[in-house]
Amino acid sequence: QVQLVESGGGLVQAGGSLRLSCAASGSTGATHAMGWYRQAPDVQRELVALVESDGTTEYAESGQGRFTISRDNAEKAVYLHMSILKPEDTTVYYCYAEFSVGTYWGQGTQVTVSS
Repeated sequence: QVQLVESGGGLVQAGGSLRLSCAASGSTGATHAMGWYRQAPDVQRELVALVESDGTTEYAESGQGRFTISRDNAEKAVYLHMSILKPEDTTVYYCYAEFSVGTYWGQGTQVTVSS
Protein backbone atom coordinates (compact mmCIF):
# COMPACT_ATOMS: atom_id res chain seq x y z
CA GLN A 1 0.00 0.00 0.00
CA VAL A 2 1.39 3.38 -1.00
CA GLN A 3 1.59 6.09 1.65
CA LEU A 4 2.89 9.64 1.61
CA VAL A 5 4.25 10.79 4.95
CA GLU A 6 4.78 14.49 5.50
CA SER A 7 6.81 16.35 8.07
CA GLY A 8 8.15 19.81 8.74
CA GLY A 9 5.08 21.91 9.40
CA GLY A 10 4.76 24.07 12.46
CA LEU A 11 4.61 27.57 13.83
CA VAL A 12 6.89 30.29 12.54
CA GLN A 13 7.00 34.06 12.71
CA ALA A 14 6.31 36.14 9.64
CA GLY A 15 9.46 36.44 7.57
CA GLY A 16 10.74 33.08 8.73
CA SER A 17 11.30 29.83 6.88
CA LEU A 18 10.08 26.25 6.98
CA ARG A 19 10.98 23.13 5.04
CA LEU A 20 8.30 20.56 4.34
CA SER A 21 9.26 17.00 3.52
CA CYS A 22 7.27 14.15 2.06
CA ALA A 23 8.39 10.62 1.40
CA ALA A 24 6.55 7.76 -0.23
CA SER A 25 6.53 4.20 0.97
CA GLY A 26 5.21 1.06 -0.64
CA SER A 27 5.30 -0.24 -4.18
CA THR A 28 4.78 2.90 -6.24
CA GLY A 29 6.18 1.90 -9.60
CA ALA A 30 7.57 4.83 -11.56
CA THR A 31 7.34 8.29 -10.03
CA HIS A 32 5.93 11.07 -12.17
CA ALA A 33 4.94 14.50 -10.88
CA MET A 34 5.27 15.36 -7.19
CA GLY A 35 4.16 18.50 -5.49
CA TRP A 36 2.47 20.44 -2.75
CA TYR A 37 -1.02 21.84 -2.45
CA ARG A 38 -2.66 23.75 0.33
CA GLN A 39 -6.20 24.12 1.52
CA ALA A 40 -7.86 26.48 3.94
CA PRO A 41 -11.26 25.69 5.47
CA ASP A 42 -14.13 26.05 3.00
CA VAL A 43 -11.70 26.84 0.19
CA GLN A 44 -10.76 24.70 -2.79
CA ARG A 45 -7.39 22.98 -2.56
CA GLU A 46 -4.84 24.97 -4.56
CA LEU A 47 -1.49 24.21 -6.12
CA VAL A 48 1.56 25.55 -4.32
CA ALA A 49 4.32 23.97 -6.39
CA LEU A 50 4.85 20.99 -8.65
CA VAL A 51 7.97 19.25 -9.97
CA GLU A 52 7.83 16.88 -12.92
CA SER A 53 10.00 13.79 -13.32
CA ASP A 54 12.29 15.74 -15.66
CA GLY A 55 12.79 18.47 -13.06
CA THR A 56 10.45 21.01 -14.60
CA THR A 57 8.85 23.09 -11.88
CA GLU A 58 5.65 25.06 -11.60
CA TYR A 59 4.75 27.52 -8.85
CA ALA A 60 1.63 29.33 -7.85
CA GLU A 61 2.01 33.07 -8.12
CA SER A 62 1.67 33.40 -4.35
CA GLY A 63 4.89 31.46 -3.81
CA GLN A 64 6.99 32.77 -6.69
CA GLY A 65 10.36 33.90 -5.42
CA ARG A 66 9.71 32.62 -1.90
CA PHE A 67 9.15 28.87 -2.26
CA THR A 68 11.45 26.27 -3.79
CA ILE A 69 10.40 22.73 -4.60
CA SER A 70 12.84 19.86 -5.03
CA ARG A 71 12.73 16.09 -5.21
CA ASP A 72 14.86 13.06 -4.58
CA ASN A 73 13.88 10.35 -7.02
CA ALA A 74 15.88 7.64 -5.29
CA GLU A 75 14.06 8.35 -2.01
CA LYS A 76 10.70 9.04 -3.70
CA ALA A 77 10.64 12.26 -1.74
CA VAL A 78 9.62 15.82 -2.40
CA TYR A 79 10.54 18.92 -0.43
CA LEU A 80 9.22 22.45 -0.20
CA HIS A 81 11.44 25.17 1.20
CA MET A 82 9.34 28.16 2.14
CA SER A 83 10.92 31.47 3.02
CA ILE A 84 9.71 34.99 3.75
CA LEU A 85 6.58 33.40 5.12
CA LYS A 86 3.47 35.53 5.51
CA PRO A 87 0.42 35.11 7.76
CA GLU A 88 -1.64 34.38 4.66
CA ASP A 89 0.48 31.26 4.09
CA THR A 90 -1.17 29.78 7.17
CA THR A 91 -3.11 26.66 6.28
CA VAL A 92 -2.75 22.90 5.82
CA TYR A 93 -0.26 21.76 3.20
CA TYR A 94 -0.69 18.45 1.37
CA CYS A 95 1.89 16.40 -0.43
CA TYR A 96 0.87 15.05 -3.84
CA ALA A 97 2.43 12.39 -6.01
CA GLU A 98 1.64 10.68 -9.28
CA PHE A 99 2.96 7.15 -9.57
CA SER A 100 2.42 4.53 -12.22
CA VAL A 101 0.17 2.75 -9.71
CA GLY A 102 -1.97 5.82 -9.02
CA THR A 103 -2.21 9.31 -7.55
CA TYR A 104 -1.82 9.85 -3.83
CA TRP A 105 -2.11 12.55 -1.19
CA GLY A 106 -0.43 12.97 2.15
CA GLN A 107 -2.38 13.47 5.35
CA GLY A 108 -1.60 17.17 5.52
CA THR A 109 0.69 19.22 7.70
CA GLN A 110 -0.27 22.46 9.39
CA VAL A 111 1.76 25.59 8.74
CA THR A 112 1.01 28.58 10.94
CA VAL A 113 2.67 31.94 10.39
CA SER A 114 2.27 34.46 13.18
CA SER A 115 2.35 38.18 12.52
